[in-house]
Amino acid sequence: MGAKVSRTDFEWTYTEEPHASRRKEILKKYPEIKKLFGSDPKFKYIVLSMVLVQFVSMYFLRNVSWPVLLTVAYCFGGVINHSLMLSIHEMAHNLAFGHSRPTANRILSLIANLPIGIPFAITFKYYHLEHHRYQGDEKLDTDIPTYMEARLFCTTFGKFIWVCLQPFFYAFRPIFTYPKAPTALELFNTVVQISFDVFICYFLGGRMLSYMLLGSLMAMGLHPVAGHFVSEHYMFKKGYETYSYYGPLNWITFNVGYHNEHHDFPAVPGSRLPMVKKIASEYYDNLPQHHSWSAVLYDFVMDPDIGPYARMKRKHRGLD
Repeated sequence: MGAKVSRTDFEWTYTEEPHASRRKEILKKYPEIKKLFGSDPKFKYIVLSMVLVQFVSMYFLRNVSWPVLLTVAYCFGGVINHSLMLSIHEMAHNLAFGHSRPTANRILSLIANLPIGIPFAITFKYYHLEHHRYQGDEKLDTDIPTYMEARLFCTTFGKFIWVCLQPFFYAFRPIFTYPKAPTALELFNTVVQISFDVFICYFLGGRMLSYMLLGSLMAMGLHPVAGHFVSEHYMFKKGYETYSYYGPLNWITFNVGYHNEHHDFPAVPGSRLPMVKKIASEYYDNLPQHHSWSAVLYDFVMDPDIGPYARMKRKHRGLD
């Protein structure tokens, strides 16, 4: 089963999350960063192009063998679907059309959701914004693993399985730890997505639905692009709860690797986050950072000092 992790609890902290105070300090010194706020006018065209590529790919793949289908799903289709998931992350912050056009952002997120196969665009926004607002909160931040996860997957082999099953934990963890009544928009998201899935099955066959779903699941699990799930907030160095990655995979993930910059300035589109780092470089250059998402996954699995417990956590404060 491999070595057991050395930690037996989360890293509890009683200080505020670091991003609000750093944002205030940076803006005081570099007010020009406010000019980077807003939407990226090219973003919507990039998203629509990726959706179109997936549609065309499914048409040409509809008769290939299963080995070819699975290989393409892991190496190509799943990567595009993961990128589309991260485009939905951008739209959760209204960065496609700006805060003045929330409906347009939601509509585009529903379109981006289609090739992924699983309805999540609307629900993701509701939970993700609370991850920003209440980072580390034991109840409100559903990005943090549960005690059950940490206890069950506490060996090298267990952590390997946990990484493979990441999409399931991200999907179902909020249901158990912080359930919310479904909204009309979430139900609409579900109806649209299921209708699209039925359409694909009818016209292109069930294998193309499998191509969509398996690609999404594989690219969220043991896959280089999925390394960002672990790299962003797992405590690789004591006392630091957010980490940036400045490697080449940012090119296909809307710069989600610039994660300290993103949490400091969630109103800045991913395409402009490198400019934040360039302007306020003294605030970011000396922070612990990652250079390979594949190495992050390897270290997470193999290092006994890292595991699901390696998260900074705060006591929930507020009325239930």
